[in-house]
Amino acid sequence: MEALKLQELYDAKKFFSTDNLGLEQDVLYVTAKYQVGGEDRDIFFFREGSVVMWNFNDIETNNILSFLRSFEKEAYLRPLVRSESEVMPYTYIPPSAIDVEGDIVSSSDVEPAKAFFQSGKFFLTSGEENFFSKYTFSNALATSVKLGIWEATLDRYIDSMEFITNDMKKGRRIRISRAEVLRKTGELLALRHVINLSSDLLDTPDFYWDREELETLYLQICNYFSISRRTKVMNEKINHCVELAELISHNLNEAHNTRLEWMIIILIMIEVGFEIIHYLDRYYVKEDDAAANGNKALAH
Repeated sequence: MEALKLQELYDAKKFFSTDNLGLEQDVLYVTAKYQVGGEDRDIFFFREGSVVMWNFNDIETNNILSFLRSFEKEAYLRPLVRSESEVMPYTYIPPSAIDVEGDIVSSSDVEPAKAFFQSGKFFLTSGEENFFSKYTFSNALATSVKLGIWEATLDRYIDSMEFITNDMKKGRRIRISRAEVLRKTGELLALRHVINLSSDLLDTPDFYWDREELETLYLQICNYFSISRRTKVMNEKINHCVELAELISHNLNEAHNTRLEWMIIILIMIEVGFEIIHYLDRYYVKEDDAAANGNKALAH
């Protein structure tokens, strides 16, 4: 937010928390100072790394992404960031232009218009409620993109482990170390943690608990992006990958234990060999001493 102030291109409108505790600000909402055309340009910055831009062209979008690079932590690959994005159409509707079934009408007798989502398109209203509907749409978009990033990360992980399954299928020696298996298992557990514990993929965010209309809108968009189904599929894939990692780790541990056993056996054999040599050495020394003493007695 401080860097945006220095640019003097955007005004910070809201910096707010999305949970009930409010201990940490999660979302920064800014608008452009200078209009291009008759419509505002809004941006939502999410703490976990997503950004949603409304009414921005490609040039300004690239400038925003370049501006964010200095604030990144554990950044994703650039091609992945470019490929995992969503572009959605939207339009504004005049007040009192929608009936309860979602059909656009022109009557002053119906209830005030409310934002809704239909046929893959956002319908927004003007006024104070515009911020909440835009945030809801942005939140659902950010959730879909975030899940897409994790799906691509898991796909890369699966590709990196494919050679191991081929080695196991053909009965070849597994070409991976125990340290690498431990690191791979850690990657899986970290991914499972962010999906199931650190994110809102399995539950509705706290922000919507006392905002039923926005919650309905949020769930509708998440259903459009198949968030629940994609999350379930990812967890199934992760479970299979964890089973594979455990199998490989067990196999490597057995091979390691076998090597240790053989090393112990070889050390015991070496020790037995030295004992035999020492015994033979003492035996022949005694015989030589006895023979020397006999020769001395005979000579006397």
